[in-house]
Amino acid sequence: DDQIERERASQRLSGGCCALAAIYLMGKFYVANAGDSRAIIIRNGEIIPMSREFTPETERQRLQFLAFLRPELLGKEFTHLEFPRRIQPKELGKKMLYRDQNMNGWAYKKIEEDDLKFPLIYGEGKKARVMATIGVTRGLGDHDLKVFSSNIHIKPFLSCFPEVRVYDLTQYEHCPDDVLVLGTDGLWDVTDDKEVAGVVMEVLTSYEPNDPCRYTMVAQELVVRSRGVLKERGWRLANDKLGSGDDISVFVIPLGGPGNYT
Repeated sequence: DDQIERERASQRLSGGCCALAAIYLMGKFYVANAGDSRAIIIRNGEIIPMSREFTPETERQRLQFLAFLRPELLGKEFTHLEFPRRIQPKELGKKMLYRDQNMNGWAYKKIEEDDLKFPLIYGEGKKARVMATIGVTRGLGDHDLKVFSSNIHIKPFLSCFPEVRVYDLTQYEHCPDDVLVLGTDGLWDVTDDKEVAGVVMEVLTSYEPNDPCRYTMVAQELVVRSRGVLKERGWRLANDKLGSGDDISVFVIPLGGPGNYT
């Protein structure tokens, strides 16, 4: 992340990205995630999560705590407090539910002038945004990203530090159908863990256990199914719901070899 910042002027590059990495060392997989990509292990039909998404909703308290400690980052335009909806001027002096960086639940407070500012985190689910600008809270780059028509930088709230999970391959006997699946949010926006596991099993069983292309074909099938088919009303999935409109990258990594297939 520091290197991207140093090189952005000389390379004339802007923007940023999420990062999901899997490293194999001495019998263990280390999976590091910074962003909203996801990794799962499918072992004997069981789904084992190897990451979690970092979004304005999942990291609400971290973001609010930083804004509480450094209110100058909000540029006098935002409030670190969260309310169920936008506050209207006519509601000054009334009581409304809110929560701050120390709260999991909600409490009531009397609405003051500062509460009329735009909330640091606004929206729900995939529509949640930090300062109405970005929907992820960890990743690399985005050093020049600002709130629209302002001089307020988003970067202080975006962390480049990943969460790392470890999986010990030596603790289990793996067959060729056991895999690690890495995918960007374009996959997971329209396909859940169970559906991905179903596609993995469906495609793998159509190939011989010692055929190395079987894993590439799983990845390809996951991408194709998530994108959908182009119809008159746009890209559609098999159930006629909208296909993924985001980029889709998928890796399928085998955890076992033909030698220990049973």
